[in-house]
Amino acid sequence: MALTKFNYNSFDLTTAASKGLAFNSSANGFETSSAGAMTLIKTLTASSDSTLSFVHGSSDVVLDSTYPVYMFKFINMHPATNSKNFAVNFRDGGSNYDATKTSSFFKTFHTESDSATNLLYEDGSDLAQSTGIQHLTEQVGNGSDESCSGTLYLFNPSSTTFVKHFIGSANCYYTDGITVNTFFSGYCNVTAAIDGAQFSFVSGNIDAGTIKLYGIKDS
Repeated sequence: MALTKFNYNSFDLTTAASKGLAFNSSANGFETSSAGAMTLIKTLTASSDSTLSFVHGSSDVVLDSTYPVYMFKFINMHPATNSKNFAVNFRDGGSNYDATKTSSFFKTFHTESDSATNLLYEDGSDLAQSTGIQHLTEQVGNGSDESCSGTLYLFNPSSTTFVKHFIGSANCYYTDGITVNTFFSGYCNVTAAIDGAQFSFVSGNIDAGTIKLYGIKDS
């Protein structure tokens, strides 16, 4: 296979400050380009871990005023122990994940056998001025093909004026062959900045799964 070589001097590489390069159809082949609104900050992959933690300033994690909105994508989180909820907690300074939270939680479900469906509020997964973990899913099975996936948004975590809102949704393979779609939202009722987020199952290890942290600008 032939390798095509280009003369470096044939390209117009004049760029504006803080701009990147992108290909176009012009004779010189390049144009200035701005980065997208969503930036991948950090990816963590579980392998029999008790928790996965994102801490500002540690291991290249950014969780401050750089972005007004942060998004966590958790993908195929698989519990080591059967029938466990996937959850999150937040750090507001210090080393403990114990930010005070008030939240709501509701769910829909549908069985594989088509025998039952429902939409209901889940008062066992909401919080009222609690420092405990926030459920993100219903109980996830630990069968070889069972897992949960979803999205969590955290807004303006560096604010020292307002509470810090979070919202998201997830889907899990419930223990008995049921798809359960969960919807959760709330706020960290603290004036201190939120500088960390820690994910875990309510008990037992995270056998496998990936969590990605993105920053969203211009939002």
